[in-house]
Amino acid sequence: MLANAVRDPLFAFILLGAAIFLVSSWRDNPDDLIINVSEGDITRLKDQWSSQMRRPPNDKELRGLITNHIKEEIYHREALALGLDHGDAIVRRRLVQKLTFLTEDLEMGRTPDEPTLITFYKSNRERYQQPPQITFRHRYFSADRPRATGWPDAFGHAEAALTDERLQGDPFMLQQEYTGRSIRDIANLFGRDFADTLSHLKPEDTWQGPIRSAYGWHVVMLIDKQPARALDFETVKNKVALDWQDDQRDLANARYYQELAAKYTTALPPSVSALLEAP
Repeated sequence: MLANAVRDPLFAFILLGAAIFLVSSWRDNPDDLIINVSEGDITRLKDQWSSQMRRPPNDKELRGLITNHIKEEIYHREALALGLDHGDAIVRRRLVQKLTFLTEDLEMGRTPDEPTLITFYKSNRERYQQPPQITFRHRYFSADRPRATGWPDAFGHAEAALTDERLQGDPFMLQQEYTGRSIRDIANLFGRDFADTLSHLKPEDTWQGPIRSAYGWHVVMLIDKQPARALDFETVKNKVALDWQDDQRDLANARYYQELAAKYTTALPPSVSALLEAP
C-alpha cells in the first residue's frame, strides 16, 4: 500500500510542497527573501529585448520583463534551497562555463603591443606556415557508369587513359583543374586516400595513376608542387594577436584553477589515487 502511495502523483506533489515549506521555514537570513532589481538589471532586460525585437520595450512590455525576472529569481532561489542543482550534469556544466568565462573576460581586456606579438610570433613559427601547395588537373572515371565494350570497369578505363589521349573520362561535378591547393583542401574534396597518394607524386608532364577517390577513379597530371613556407609577421599579424589572446586565456584559466585547487583536499579511492599522481 505504501508503495502505491509513493507512486501516486498527488503524494509526490504533497511531498514537494512540504519540502518547499520546510526549506522556507528554516531560512535564517532575511536577505534571502529580498529580491533586489538594480538599474543594471533593467538595462540588461531592455537591451535583450531590443536585440531580439529591434526596438525598445514599451511600458507594458517592460513591466512584463521585470515581472518575469523576479519570478525567475524566486524560482532559482527556491530550487537552490531544495538542492535541485545537485547531481544535475547540465547545471553543473553551465556553472563551470560561467566561472571560466568570468576568468576569460578579465584577460580579454589586455591589448598586447607589437613587440609582445613579435616575440610570440618568433616563439611559435610553426603555427605560421603556409602548407605545401599542389596544382593538378585530372580526368574522372565513374565507378557507377556502365563501360563500353572492352572496358570492364572504371579502373581499366582510367588505366588505358594514361596512354590514350582520346579517353577523356566522364563528366565531373567539380573542377577539372585545381591550383595551389593544400593537402587538407584536396582531402576535403576527394578523400584522404586520394590526397595522400597525390602528395607523394612528383610533377610530370604526363598522366599518372589511376588514383581512387570518394567518387571513382582518376588519372592526374601533377603540374606543380610547392613546399611549405614561413609566412612573415605582417601577413599573419591579426592571427598572431588572436593566438596570443587564446594562449593568455588558457594560462589565466590554468592559474585560476591552481589557486582554487590549492584550497581543496581531494580524497580518491585507492584504485585510482596512484593513477592521478603519475606524471
